[in-house]
Amino acid sequence: MVGSGKAREIADLVKEHNASLVLVLNDLRPRQRRNLEKVIHVPIVDRTMLILDVFARHARSREGKLQVELAQLRYRQSNLIGASADLSRLGGGIGTRGPGETKLEVDRRRIQSRISVLRRALEDVRRQRGTRRDAPHREPLVALVGYTNVGKSSLLNALARSDVFVADQPFATLDPTIRRVYLGPGEYVRVADTVGFITDLPKDLVNAFRATLEELREADLLVHVLDASNPDWPRQQVAVEAQLHDLELDAKPRLIVFNKIDAAGAVHHDGSIETSARTGLGLDTLRLRIAECA
Repeated sequence: MVGSGKAREIADLVKEHNASLVLVLNDLRPRQRRNLEKVIHVPIVDRTMLILDVFARHARSREGKLQVELAQLRYRQSNLIGASADLSRLGGGIGTRGPGETKLEVDRRRIQSRISVLRRALEDVRRQRGTRRDAPHREPLVALVGYTNVGKSSLLNALARSDVFVADQPFATLDPTIRRVYLGPGEYVRVADTVGFITDLPKDLVNAFRATLEELREADLLVHVLDASNPDWPRQQVAVEAQLHDLELDAKPRLIVFNKIDAAGAVHHDGSIETSARTGLGLDTLRLRIAECA
């Protein structure tokens, strides 16, 4: 926790560098943020707030926007407190429950009302996905999973010769994209590109994206994609495995794929497949292994 002396030191640095906001690596409790803002007169953004903002900027489809808004509202709801003078004003008139209702209570009620609307909309999405998944004679479903920005979308494009949106930035993919991929004569699978994980992904985001993540639960095979060019890949692998464990997917069959091998040396990981979405290296091997496991 930052003490009063350290807070004043940060405030001096803000003035010196003419900073417009302060980013905090960890999550802040509402009271902590309010106390900091009394000393540091710029917005204080913690880790979860930053992640939610990045997700909001990248949401393109109606479903993605609904999911991000739900996560933002849940976060805001959990951070509403009544100590602020602005939130302790009494409300009255149309839209409130009476002259004795505080602004805090009004905000909570409005947020909860909107959350209920979003939940119903996302439940409709979940049912629609279930209907599509239950279609007869469906081809096996393979889900690409991995840390954000490891090249899952590029790998899908290379396998399916498609044009899924690709960007060298975190969370470029929020909406699950499914493409039909040829494996061999008369043999096809559906490959789903899913939202990337990070270390300690906020629970509100995991819950909001539950309908999307059901694609992982229904998949016949998970392809865990790692960035061979990133020296931090072991930590990223552990973070993704932890998320898959939380989603109760430990028993799901999976392949380990080291992508971007053209930008790295040999990885030599037992049972893994080395690929390059950019050059096409290893894609035939990956198709063969998918055909064996799916």
